[in-house]
Amino acid sequence: MAGRGPEEVRVVVSPYRICPLGAHIDHQGGTVSAMTINKGILLGFIPSDDTEVILRSGQFKGEVRFSIDEVQQPRPIRKKGEPHATDSPKLQEADNWGNFARGAVYALQSRGISLTQGITGYICGSEGLDSSGLSSSAAAGVAYLLAFETANNLTMTPTENIEYDRLIENEYLGLKNGILDQSAILLSSHGFLTHMNCKTKEHKLVPSPKQSDFHKSYKILLAFSGLRNALTNSPGYNLRVVECHEAARILLKASGNDNLEHRLCNVDPEVYETHKGLLEPNLAKRAEHYFSENMRVMKGLEAWASGNLEEFGKLISASGLSSIQNYECGCEPLKQLYEILLKAPGVYGTRFSGAGFRGCCLAFVDANLAEEAVTFVTEEYRKAQPKHASQIFTEKAALICDAGDCARVI
Repeated sequence: MAGRGPEEVRVVVSPYRICPLGAHIDHQGGTVSAMTINKGILLGFIPSDDTEVILRSGQFKGEVRFSIDEVQQPRPIRKKGEPHATDSPKLQEADNWGNFARGAVYALQSRGISLTQGITGYICGSEGLDSSGLSSSAAAGVAYLLAFETANNLTMTPTENIEYDRLIENEYLGLKNGILDQSAILLSSHGFLTHMNCKTKEHKLVPSPKQSDFHKSYKILLAFSGLRNALTNSPGYNLRVVECHEAARILLKASGNDNLEHRLCNVDPEVYETHKGLLEPNLAKRAEHYFSENMRVMKGLEAWASGNLEEFGKLISASGLSSIQNYECGCEPLKQLYEILLKAPGVYGTRFSGAGFRGCCLAFVDANLAEEAVTFVTEEYRKAQPKHASQIFTEKAALICDAGDCARVI
């Protein structure tokens, strides 16, 4: 594409992430856990020696061209009345895929950072995983940020890039998600569980036991639904966020703290227990998910650090159940997939990856039984959902992965 030698090409590795515990509470300032997997986005690029950006994609047709000295304006791509969540297929379709690159320029411009070098680049994601609830949108945004920064000899900290990717998603694309996805992608380290306090933005890497065989003892299993578009009429992600804010407002007012930002992280657990009876049923469920999920995260960190995969897995499955019952997300095929995984050989724990309206479920599974689990899930899901199972991109309904590392330029 650039007419230059291959030795000049740099490659951004931007992995997909999973969230074992801490589902749907990052936007409320909750505590979350995350790790990356060894699947994700590769962006090969060469500085263009001028301001022009030329991009092609392995997933989408066409070529994206623009100049980095153009002033980028936010362009939320949700149509009026159309529900959407993070990692939406709407973000990834052919007409919109270039918006992540434009959004990266917007984020840097909006903080007064001068760019003089464009890039010629080719971006490609792991096959079939772009709409699986693994945060491919954040991975794409991070990839473009790292490419533009490298081309312009800019050195940014992971914390700074978390903020820049938040600007891409919240301001440029108009999503209301938190900072879990980009934090996991930028902060994770192989062999560690990333723990983040989304209120204070503090994070730490929680090591697993020092015995050398711990990471050989488990695999990460992704079980696919065959759904690439949401099977729901629910207003979805953004409405859930609004409901959480409303629950926080009522609880803070009841405790005389209405001056605080209306987020559930500002509500003490004792205040919640005292005043939760004031919440109407839907708001009560959202608050219950928040407070119980925070507790599961803390217990999960202890289980991980001690190498107790059985307990860690039970907490993941409990998170999945609360996401269904209290956060009320997930469509029927994903719920069936969750139930199938609970019965699969060697599975320690499972939950939706993402909101559960499409995409996949994640599971931690005994490494010695991973292949058997894949066969079981494939057979049972084909019986339960033959139509959707036929849409899965792989021969089997599940994919075995390993833990990954942070986003980086090589």
